[in-house]
Amino acid sequence: MKASEHPLNFDVVVVGGGSGGYAAARTAAAARLKVAVVDGAGELGGLCILRGCMPTKALLQSSDVLHLAGRAAEFGIRTGRVGFDFKRVMARKAELIREFSDYRRGQLADGRFELLRATARFVDPHTLELSDGRRVTAGSFVIATGSRVVLPPVPGLAEAMAITSDEALELKRPPKSLVVLGGGAVALEFAQFYARFGSRVTLIQRSGQVLKDCDADAAKALQAALVREGIRLFTGTRLTEVRTRSGARTKEVRFEHEGTNRRVGAEEILVALGRVPNTDGLGLDCAGVKTEGGRVVTDGAMRSSAPHIFAAGDCTSPHEIVHLAVAQGEIAAHNIAFPHRPRAMDYRLLIQVVFTEPQVAVAGLTEKGAKERGIDVRAASYLFADHGKSLILGATDGFVKLLADPRGGEILGGCCVGPQAGELIHEIVAAMAKQMTVAELAAMPHYHPTLAEIWTYPAEELAEVVGGSP
Repeated sequence: MKASEHPLNFDVVVVGGGSGGYAAARTAAAARLKVAVVDGAGELGGLCILRGCMPTKALLQSSDVLHLAGRAAEFGIRTGRVGFDFKRVMARKAELIREFSDYRRGQLADGRFELLRATARFVDPHTLELSDGRRVTAGSFVIATGSRVVLPPVPGLAEAMAITSDEALELKRPPKSLVVLGGGAVALEFAQFYARFGSRVTLIQRSGQVLKDCDADAAKALQAALVREGIRLFTGTRLTEVRTRSGARTKEVRFEHEGTNRRVGAEEILVALGRVPNTDGLGLDCAGVKTEGGRVVTDGAMRSSAPHIFAAGDCTSPHEIVHLAVAQGEIAAHNIAFPHRPRAMDYRLLIQVVFTEPQVAVAGLTEKGAKERGIDVRAASYLFADHGKSLILGATDGFVKLLADPRGGEILGGCCVGPQAGELIHEIVAAMAKQMTVAELAAMPHYHPTLAEIWTYPAEELAEVVGGSP
């Protein structure tokens, strides 16, 4: 008989072995369920490890060291001419990613669940057909197939052979000039990275500011720092076309800005205008799974429109953030294993970090988000330029901001634009997790001089206005 006539049967099948999928699989396996992970990617590891969080942060660390070395004279340090070995920069990144991916491959193949190296599609609500001809059945499924980059329908863009973040991670040398399309985290991080390695960078953003979902003061502070480093920045634009000069390496982006037609030429164009859910070809209609724009529609329990099918990560989440993918995978698996003790996602503690310099980090509500949702908040800010430790570090861009409930002082959100913002924001996450008030945060001991003590200043200001006894 054919292999497909003897389907493999499991309690849970997870489609996708990235961060969300692995979290779902290990959680289900820990609950003593029979689990399989189906992943047909050429390389195991998922977006975060292979082409996202980890490789980009490895590169940014090199650019931060290069930039700081160039400022050595400010600190009374004499150095020779600061240079770089771009090949070694990329090699260091590759070495780190190899370690991370090897570890994840080991986790996926350690025997807790079965790993099936194939792609899959639903043929009915409880059956997957694999690309190797086998069929797999299960009582429950978790879809965790992630997302992929996509080129927008701009005339001439595809013909110009624009690169995406995938290719930007593998360039052999910095391009002499680079146009970055987009104003989100990926666009901003790559723009600053390549600018610091000598590329002439122009960033073109459709919205009126970079980081369109952030408060205007945060975007303004980051934009000022990027422009100071030599990045040309256009916001509030509309892309019209891309042209490639015949016989030349130069590509030209044409766009409208403030009522004027503009054009910018560059050796490379980096498209960083977002990602789309990687759900094509899964046969979700055969399983009764509803999608919107390719995204699997789920409730707070991570359950899809088919009661036995759950989803986690970029293929379903409105927030493409790895720690949320992990949490979603864990909750999906918990709800499969323990349906009488259901759990739900809580996005109250949403965290977002952009690893530019200055870094931008947000936890909970923003002023913009609070206004859109009709939530009354009080806000107070404090500049790093007025803070002792940041002056010592020579890192004076940006500020911290706290948002509090005006009726009792509970902390509802925090924003940090400045040095180590991605680390500092976790103090506010911890405070919010325990529903602390601004008065309680202000009264909490902070060592001096530290960056972290900067939070006490807006906390004290708000405590005087909204109260909230320590």
